[in-house]
Amino acid sequence: MQGDAPETGPETSPVKTGHEVIQDYLKTLDGSPGVYRMINAASEVLYVGKARNLRARVSNYARPSGHSGRIARMIHETASMMFLTTRTETEALLLEQNLIKQLKPRYNVLLRDDKSFPNILIPTGHPFPMIKKHRGKRAEKGAYFGPFASAGAVTRTLNQLQRVFLLRTCTDAVFQSRTRPCLLFQIKRCAGPCVGKVTEADYAGLVDDAMRFLEGKTTTVQADLARAMSDASDAMEFERAAALRDRIKALTQVQSAQGINPRGVAEADVVALHLEGGQACVQVFFIRAHQSWGNRDFYPKTGAGAEEPEILEAFLSQFYDDKEPPRLILLSHPVENEDLVTQLLSDRAGRKVEIAVPQRGEKAELVENAARNARESLARKMAESSTQNKLLAGLAEAFDLDAPPQRIEVYDNSHIQGAHAVGGMIVAGAEGFLKSQYRKFNIKSDAGANSDDFGMMKEVLTRRFERLLKEDPERKSGAWPDLLLIDGGAGQVSAVAEIMAELGVDDIAMVGVAKGVDRDHGKEEFHRPGEPPFALRMNDPVLYFVQRLRDEAHRWAIGAHRAKRAKTTTATPLDEIPGVGATRKRALLQHFGSAKAVSRAGVEDLMAVTGISEAMAQTIHDFFHERG
Repeated sequence: MQGDAPETGPETSPVKTGHEVIQDYLKTLDGSPGVYRMINAASEVLYVGKARNLRARVSNYARPSGHSGRIARMIHETASMMFLTTRTETEALLLEQNLIKQLKPRYNVLLRDDKSFPNILIPTGHPFPMIKKHRGKRAEKGAYFGPFASAGAVTRTLNQLQRVFLLRTCTDAVFQSRTRPCLLFQIKRCAGPCVGKVTEADYAGLVDDAMRFLEGKTTTVQADLARAMSDASDAMEFERAAALRDRIKALTQVQSAQGINPRGVAEADVVALHLEGGQACVQVFFIRAHQSWGNRDFYPKTGAGAEEPEILEAFLSQFYDDKEPPRLILLSHPVENEDLVTQLLSDRAGRKVEIAVPQRGEKAELVENAARNARESLARKMAESSTQNKLLAGLAEAFDLDAPPQRIEVYDNSHIQGAHAVGGMIVAGAEGFLKSQYRKFNIKSDAGANSDDFGMMKEVLTRRFERLLKEDPERKSGAWPDLLLIDGGAGQVSAVAEIMAELGVDDIAMVGVAKGVDRDHGKEEFHRPGEPPFALRMNDPVLYFVQRLRDEAHRWAIGAHRAKRAKTTTATPLDEIPGVGATRKRALLQHFGSAKAVSRAGVEDLMAVTGISEAMAQTIHDFFHERG
């Protein structure tokens, strides 16, 4: 990597940049595959790229002309480069995407939403298995079906499956403790295995039917149900025949409500891109078992003007980084280095993955539907962004800021007479609420116990900004706010100003939002350090915007407080015993009835509990009898 230019006098010579710098690197490069980084004079990585032939790729950048505007700007800013050779092109692509996710270069395409997708899971190992939603690593043994686009899509499918197949959704602990049927049995959403309303063999048949339905074999399931209903009717088992009739009716309603159900596509992801005004929207539709299992839209950062093939290549490489690719991926546009991307996805899946851009037929219709959704979603997003930018500009004018804030942090505390005190921080910017960056702070000092709101706010802000000062003192990460909104009046703002001054951070604007004399919406007063309070007119959109920000911070803090309180409410001394986890805790409580009864039990009594060995029984006994 190129070092700083040496000092030649009172002024330092400027760092050389551009195609001439890149030309110098050609002497040391060969035709190996690998990854390169383009770096500016401030040592910031501008771009990470891969190449089948490093020398050939870099020689393109060394040309003084013939580049697009985006590439020309990037070359002009380049002051040095770094290289890393790999054995294969696929390794280069994998390394490139890892570096992009780590470094987030300005000129690269970056997928900003990397949440996992939910699945439906039917676990094995239980005579009456439940059906449930699952997200994350597939560590539990069982049959997985997915991915679904959202938790809502899973919930809707589970509700439909309950109506048709009557599988239980309660946990194993609830199942074991039931003595009479629950409401779901009464409304015909569960077969009631917890109290013996269905045999193990019959329940296994329900599980098998549900799995066949999720695999797309709905016609077979319906035919089997119709045959069973006919047999029950012939045997004059009219109650059973009526129950089967209700299940067939529910199944018919489910099939008619499935939406787009392609006959010729059993398993595929449909990926469509719409690019407009330098912004991109990618729609992904999940087709599994000939059924549409929902869709999700993504808005990748386009790397200062990348074109469709480059965006789609980066999207596919990053999107399937932690997700198993389907057998078929249908695209709206060709992708750069299709053979390389196909090889990468096939390696990740452990089987062949096909990428196609269909031109006619049912597959083309699926892509066109996804493309239309991408186009409409991007239009809505751009309209929302325009409105949000106007609100931020209005906020800057109302609060006399130098420029519209790009990152607003709003703070609030929640507690009940000092108990379970929690501080909350929400973040908003040009793209609306940035929920992935919300934070909660468990109050650790005596301020919480003393109901000291100033002390709690001091703890929250101190922890927040000490961490920022440690991790990003140069303020390059975008994690530093332009504006702080505090729930409170002049006293709260003065206290916050003192805290920030102590931390040496006195250049961030702050505003306190206090309710007026009647404590009503619309009569808020705004406080700034050293300035008289002021108010906005009742129908000002900026006022509504600030109210939404303040209410969101209050909602977030209240939610964190309630979660902490609920966790404390269900806590028992058993939680503190080494080696006693959720399973042993549940077994002990079911056997003795309460933690107090456990504390009084002898070693032999404790050993009578399932899962409690002699050594563990002694540990539990010693825990309670050595405390006092």
